[in-house]
Amino acid sequence: MGGNAFRGFVPWIIFWVVAGPSTWVYAAGGAFVATLILLLPLRHHKPIKLVEIISAAFFGALTIAGLLLDPGQLEWLERYSQAISSGILALVVLGSLAFTPFTEQYAREQTPPEVRQRPIYKQVNRKLTLVWGLVFAACAVLGVLSQQMSSGRAWVNWILPIALIAGAYKFTMWYPQQVRAREHPAPAA
Repeated sequence: MGGNAFRGFVPWIIFWVVAGPSTWVYAAGGAFVATLILLLPLRHHKPIKLVEIISAAFFGALTIAGLLLDPGQLEWLERYSQAISSGILALVVLGSLAFTPFTEQYAREQTPPEVRQRPIYKQVNRKLTLVWGLVFAACAVLGVLSQQMSSGRAWVNWILPIALIAGAYKFTMWYPQQVRAREHPAPAA
């Protein structure tokens, strides 16, 4: 994974930062526009990833719902938009384990073809994808819990999810290196 995977999460980050009780429609619209901008150069150079397709569909649908439906009908969405977005990501990421793990879609761009055929490559990407899926699921649960709290919401809605995502990112950078080191130990001096 790496920088290209981070690009795929830019719309989600925009949404999580901007979305609030009165701003979720703007957050969805901004995330949708960001998704479209990020997709334009990808069509010509690299395959479009599952997360990018889901981003366009999810944020497009949210934007349309916010613009066309009566705000009174969308109070639940206003309250739980961040939890729902994390839940959607968890479903997509965990669901990708049945086909091509989402991390593998990004890792292919940086991995030689001969390495991609090795079972350890698939195992590493399955584990990384599982970690990300569980982190997004935890963020969804935390988002729901934060709406039930009267105090400490910042911890549950912001600080813990950010810590979980930062931890998953660090694990994503660390774990493949550890596997490579075990597979190819450095010669003794």
